[in-house]
Amino acid sequence: MIKTLLGQVKEYTSDSIKTPLFMILEVMMEMIIPLMMASIIDDGVEAGNIGHIYAVGGMMIVIALIGLFAGLMGGKYGARASAGLARNLRETMYTNIQTFSFSNIDKFSTAGLVTRLTTDVTNIQNAYQMILRMCTRSPISLICAMAMAFFINARIAVIYLVAVMILGFFLFFIISRVRGYFEQVFKKYDELNVSVQENVSAQRVVKAYVREDYEIEKFKGASGNIYKLFVKAESILAWNAPLMQITIYSCILGISWLGAKMIVADSLTTGELMSLLAYCMNILMNLMMLSMIFVMVTLSRASAERICEVIEEKADLTNPQKPDYEVPNGSIRFDHVTFRYNQNSEKPILDDINLDIKSGQVIGILGGTGSSKTSLVNLISRLYDVSEGTVYVGGKDVRTYDMETLRNEVSVVLQKNVLFSGTILENLRWGDENATEEECIRACRLACADEFIEKMPEKYETYIEQGGSNVSGGQKQRLCIARALLKKPKILILDDSTSAVDTATDAKIRAAFATEIPGTTKLIIAQRISSIQDADQIIVLENGRVDAVGTHEELLDSNEIYREIYEAQTDGNRDFDEMGGEA
Repeated sequence: MIKTLLGQVKEYTSDSIKTPLFMILEVMMEMIIPLMMASIIDDGVEAGNIGHIYAVGGMMIVIALIGLFAGLMGGKYGARASAGLARNLRETMYTNIQTFSFSNIDKFSTAGLVTRLTTDVTNIQNAYQMILRMCTRSPISLICAMAMAFFINARIAVIYLVAVMILGFFLFFIISRVRGYFEQVFKKYDELNVSVQENVSAQRVVKAYVREDYEIEKFKGASGNIYKLFVKAESILAWNAPLMQITIYSCILGISWLGAKMIVADSLTTGELMSLLAYCMNILMNLMMLSMIFVMVTLSRASAERICEVIEEKADLTNPQKPDYEVPNGSIRFDHVTFRYNQNSEKPILDDINLDIKSGQVIGILGGTGSSKTSLVNLISRLYDVSEGTVYVGGKDVRTYDMETLRNEVSVVLQKNVLFSGTILENLRWGDENATEEECIRACRLACADEFIEKMPEKYETYIEQGGSNVSGGQKQRLCIARALLKKPKILILDDSTSAVDTATDAKIRAAFATEIPGTTKLIIAQRISSIQDADQIIVLENGRVDAVGTHEELLDSNEIYREIYEAQTDGNRDFDEMGGEA
């Protein structure tokens, strides 16, 4: 874990080295000042030597300024190093997330990843800065102050040593008790983020079902859990301050009492007593600082583990050593394919699938909810790897292709359509970043999206809100289809992506596909028979197995599942949603 985190310091290594060096210089200057104060009192004030006072006082000012400069530089470089580490951690995590396969992403919740990129990284940033500055300064300052105290008077310095040992024991006890609470806190942060994310992204549903009060109570519950854990942790940490004060005052009383007796006995000077009291405060304040460091490190350890989980997660899907960079055509073949999301599960999601699809064919895929239609098409662009068997695209095993090359030739309009904040043109160019405006307009005509775009005041420069919240479901689907077409793929997969458009528009889109991209293999997952009845072949899935393959007429005659769906959706020869409008 430490190796992983330090590996992200990178270009801020120099700043990370300079920070503790300046802290050491600051400590050295601080250790000299009490000795010079003793000299002023003993050799200047009591001896009546004003010249000595001026000389030593001037040196103290210079040393104090050097210490001040060192502290400022330590703060500057510490801030740069910690902020730089935080930036690198976020970039490394975000970059690694982009390499994840679907199976990798399934291991982390969206809210959990957001917490790691924000709260957890901030904790590491604060802890790293404190380690560079205080974790260097405090131990060295404490050791040096203890050594100087023993140098002045070993008998009195023993009081410090006993106090440090007692306080250290209590601090260790406090920190060990509070650590468990901090580890639980970040899991509760994930729950809080889930509540916020769901509520914000589904605000229309919340209002439609009048569930504001329920969502508020759910948020209060998640927030309250964090509150309770922090209260428990802080209640334990609260003992830190009174223990520290008792120790400090006890030391001061002990030193003053013993020191006064030794001054009377002429075994200690007044200046030396003042120095010892200064070192006393230095030692105990640094001990308090160390306790804060331990608390911060304890708090950040849970964050560090969560961050390292993301950084060290290796993508399940990787390129072969010598990948193929050319997909010859859009033919697809499933050869005894079995697939499991979890390799340890007994029942597969897809079981012994055998299919042969020729390039340029239109293939309909039909099946009930949970029949694994989406899982089937996800294997084509290698979003998941098969558990057994082989998927071939263009006559080659998909595992032999460069993944970027394969996915550029397989365009997918997912079941859940996603648009990003930006103009319509910017969203369309996700399909081809170099596409001209004319090419974008043509793709929109094919997807029947130009009908509503031309009615918008700013047309193709219309701004799309995050998630496409300012366009309807049908409009969103058509924009996503246009975006997919701009890739000019060899294989086009439509995963129930015309469900929110009326049957007339659906028919126009399919007709445009037939005339404009005849060479592209088209796989259409649909719930409506009308969307796929003209397909070259229709695949009927049931419980992860191929129940039947054939044309519309063949399946009506031979397949009970297909016939039941057809009869349920039609009244005579009329599609049940023929008069339906766009969602």
